Amino acid sequence: MHLNRRNLLAQLAATTASLTLGAAWAAQPVIEIIAFTHPPVQSALKPLRDWLTSQGNKLRVVEIDMENPEAEKRLAAVGLKGHVPILVLVNGKYKHTRKDGSTVEFVNFPTGPGAPAGFKGAWSAEDVQVVIKAQKP
Repeated sequence: MHLNRRNLLAQLAATTASLTLGAAWAAQPVIEIIAFTHPPVQSALKPLRDWLTSQGNKLRVVEIDMENPEAEKRLAAVGLKGHVPILVLVNGKYKHTRKDGSTVEFVNFPTGPGAPAGFKGAWSAEDVQVVIKAQKP
């Protein structure tokens, strides 16, 4: 191909657009939900999933069934083992620091609607939202 001014400008524009789209994809927070598929878990995750769905393509959401061997490998990779009904990772991490300096861990059941009585955890869908919003450039 002959690189005259027109071809050079077209190639430069295509490269710039490609880099811009690549940067936008790279900046997209990745949310991994590793959870059992039975009812108490699914109802506990409903508020978070509803919010994630409302975000459209601003986020990349990956879901793994906790009974899949891949889930056990992923838990081990982040340093967890045993019976974990729910794990939510934001950009590969489940431990995050709140604005007040306290640590929140997105492990086991969340607080709020849908969590079974006696199993309510120390994190909420709103905690996940705050962490995700802080990840955006």
